[in-house]
Amino acid sequence: MNLFATLSHYVHRRFIWLVLGSYVVAALAPSLGLQIRSVTWGAISLPMLMLAFLLFNAGMGVDLAALKQLRNTPWPLLLGLAANVFIPLAYIGTVMLTMRMWHNPDEVQNILVGLALVASMPIAGSSTAWSQNANGNLALSLGLVLGSTLLSPLATPLVLHAVGFMTTGDYSTDLHALAGTQTGWFLLVAVIIPSLLGILVRLGIGRERAMASKASLKLGNAAILLVLNYSNASISLPQAIANPDYDFLAVTLLIVSTLCLVAFLAGWGIWRLSRSEKSDQVALMFGLGMNNNGTGLVLASMALADHPQVLLPIIFYNLVQHLIAGTIDHVLFTRPDEEIPVVCPQHST
Repeated sequence: MNLFATLSHYVHRRFIWLVLGSYVVAALAPSLGLQIRSVTWGAISLPMLMLAFLLFNAGMGVDLAALKQLRNTPWPLLLGLAANVFIPLAYIGTVMLTMRMWHNPDEVQNILVGLALVASMPIAGSSTAWSQNANGNLALSLGLVLGSTLLSPLATPLVLHAVGFMTTGDYSTDLHALAGTQTGWFLLVAVIIPSLLGILVRLGIGRERAMASKASLKLGNAAILLVLNYSNASISLPQAIANPDYDFLAVTLLIVSTLCLVAFLAGWGIWRLSRSEKSDQVALMFGLGMNNNGTGLVLASMALADHPQVLLPIIFYNLVQHLIAGTIDHVLFTRPDEEIPVVCPQHST
C-alpha cells in the first residue's frame, strides 16, 4: 500500500504534464484513440464505461456522514447548481452583444450554438476525479454532478431555448428543436447508477477498507482520465487543425477559454461567499469549471450535422477545461512540501 501511495503522490504532482502529453500523443498517433471511441456494446460505448468507472470510484470515496451533512450546509451545493446554469447564460449573452461587429456573422452563430451546447450539459463526471485527487469534498463534488444531472431535464432545455432566442435563422430553429432531445438514458447509465453502486460497495466493505484503497483509486482515476483525454483529443485535434481559419480559431479559443476561467472563478467566488471549508473550494472550482461535453459532441454531430463548425467550441472547451483544471490543481492544490500519504489498513480511521 505504501507503493500505491508513493505512485499516487508522484502522478498527482505531475499530472498536468501527463495531460499535456496525452494531447501530444493524440495529435501524433490518434488511431488508437479513435478505436477506443468506436468500441461499443449496443448502446454502451467504452468511453461511457470509463466515465462510469470514474463515478464508481467517486461513490467509493464518499463519506455518507459527510453526504448527509449537505442537508445541514446546502448553500455551497445550491449556489453551485444555480451558477452552473445562469453564469454561462450571462456570458453567452455578453458574447452575443460584443461580437455583433465581427466580420463574419455566420461564425458568431456557430460560436453561440457551440457555447449553448457546452452550457446546457451537466457537470462532468470527471470533475469528481479531479476533486478526489486534490482532496476535495467528494460529497459536494458528487452532489454537484448528480444534482446537475437530475436537473438536466429542466436545465438543458432552458439553456438551449434561451440561446435559441439569442441566435438567428436555422441556428435558432435547430437549438429550439434540440431542446426536446432526451439524454436522460446516457446520464442514468454513465453517472447516476455507477455513483450509487460505488456508495453501496463502500457500505458493504466498510469505511476502513474503503480508506485503505484510496491511493489505488486515485491511480485508477488518473489512468482513466488520461485515456479519456487521449481518446477525446484523437477526434478533436485533427478536426481543429484541418484547413484552419486562423482568426475564427483564435477568437473561438479565446471566448471558450474565458468562459472556462469564469466558471472556475465562479466556484472560487461561491466558496468565499459561503465561507466553507477548503475542500469545498476544490469541489466547487472543478465542478463549475468542467462540463460533460461528450454528450454535447454527440448531440451536435447528430442534430447539427449541417453546421460542422458548431463542434469547434465544444472541442476546444473539452481540451481547455482539463488544461485549466490541471493548472489550477498544480498551482493551488499541490504543495511543494506535501507529504507522501501513508495508508496502513490496521490504522485507517
